Amino acid sequence: MSRMGDVLAGFHAAWEFESDSVLIRYERGIRTPKLFQALGERRIPLDAIAGVTLTPGKRGTVVLRAEPRPGADPLMEAAAGQLREGCDPYRLVLSGERETLAEYYADELRSRLTESGPADRFLVPAPEVPLRFKAYDGKASFDGKTVHFRWFWTGASSTKWKAGDQSFPVAELSGVEWRSPEVFEGHLRLVPRDAGPGQTAQADHDPAAVVFGLGYGPVHESLPFAAAVLAAVRSRGTAAVPAAPRRDPADIAERIRHLGELHEAGLVTDEEFSAKKAELLAEL
Repeated sequence: MSRMGDVLAGFHAAWEFESDSVLIRYERGIRTPKLFQALGERRIPLDAIAGVTLTPGKRGTVVLRAEPRPGADPLMEAAAGQLREGCDPYRLVLSGERETLAEYYADELRSRLTESGPADRFLVPAPEVPLRFKAYDGKASFDGKTVHFRWFWTGASSTKWKAGDQSFPVAELSGVEWRSPEVFEGHLRLVPRDAGPGQTAQADHDPAAVVFGLGYGPVHESLPFAAAVLAAVRSRGTAAVPAAPRRDPADIAERIRHLGELHEAGLVTDEEFSAKKAELLAEL
């Protein structure tokens, strides 16, 4: 890093070294992990990096990795160690022929690091909002201030249908729990500030959670979502965001029809049907 703007290009990404940060630009292409494509580029301040390693990779490659400080990056905090190695956004894989050059940049980067230990705040920018994704039992959306869960009648449990669609202002949340969709029982759960120990239900019956399934809630959609919510929770959602649009009347009609089907099937009571129908009509 003798000059600002030096670039080290590897497989799927290129690192541009600047005086106070590393700008990581991820490639687009069918072989590039979808998470990288979704991230596009990320600027990592040097004070968000705890260390740098250079190790042998597979099939004649070397791997340059920056070690993020705990608490510095909302994406890595939300991931909580669940990302597969190939989807680690802090890894740069290079041809073994570039090992000497990679060692040079690793040494230069190490010489500029001054911070260690946990960070007291997020130093890496969170993914930009608005964000949304489809889970197995509902659709999640986030506008920067409030998380909305809209249940799918084909996937949501009767518990969630009875509770109705949910809205969670970030000021009322204490955290986010993300369990990778690549493992059994993957889900995204919001943790209310007033939640006590032992009060958490299974994710498929918890109105504060959406569950993942095959093709639902993929990593490249649900993890940036979780990271953005977590960052907003930590900052108490003070950023200004556009107001959420009103519900489409056709969508309301469809929801009422689905509610009627559940009522006829005996999954909701007369009182629950009337209350939920009135709630939906009030959104018009």
